[in-house]
Amino acid sequence: MIVLDIEMSGLDLEKCGIWQIAAFDMETRKEFLDEARIDDKDLIIREVLIVTGKTEKELRDKNKQTQKQLIEKFFKWIEKRKLKTFVCQNPNFDVAFLTIKANKYGLKIPFHYRVFDLHSIAQIIYYQKNKKFLIEEDHSGMSLRNILEMCGIKDERVLLKDGKLIKQGKPHNALEDAKLEAECFSRLLNGKNLFPEYAKFKIPDYLKK
Repeated sequence: MIVLDIEMSGLDLEKCGIWQIAAFDMETRKEFLDEARIDDKDLIIREVLIVTGKTEKELRDKNKQTQKQLIEKFFKWIEKRKLKTFVCQNPNFDVAFLTIKANKYGLKIPFHYRVFDLHSIAQIIYYQKNKKFLIEEDHSGMSLRNILEMCGIKDERVLLKDGKLIKQGKPHNALEDAKLEAECFSRLLNGKNLFPEYAKFKIPDYLKK
């Protein structure tokens, strides 16, 4: 399975662009990370610049490859993978963004439409432990931040809520997020640590097998 995370210039599927793609092959432990400039007409949301530590100039850097070239390169990487099924926290965004852009550029999609949703897996395990789902306000509260907490991992990334900076921290990076998601996937399903850099965070007893 391929753990996927992308960084976009905003959450609007039609108006925003992809500037960074990262993936981790759970079987071979091969990684993918690359960046591009977004298209000239792509919209940039202010909050994205805050959480990624990037500037509009960096996202539109003409010295970088095009968004189409980035996606083509990623698709060639996927073609070499044995199992072409994604695992991700927000498939409605990540996979949908890739699909929309691929259709825009006339690229053949090399991955399967079925996706393992980390959010849903975490909610099921949370329910088994607490006899209720994690709900915040009027929606599911199982964000990656809360999944990390559930898995015993400290979230060291910058945090925004409703457009306001809540906590200083590391800028969001697609590869780091993909590895965090892969680590959580391993802990939730197998009760095991995956990456040496996260071994310092103790696995909660209720996840140990």
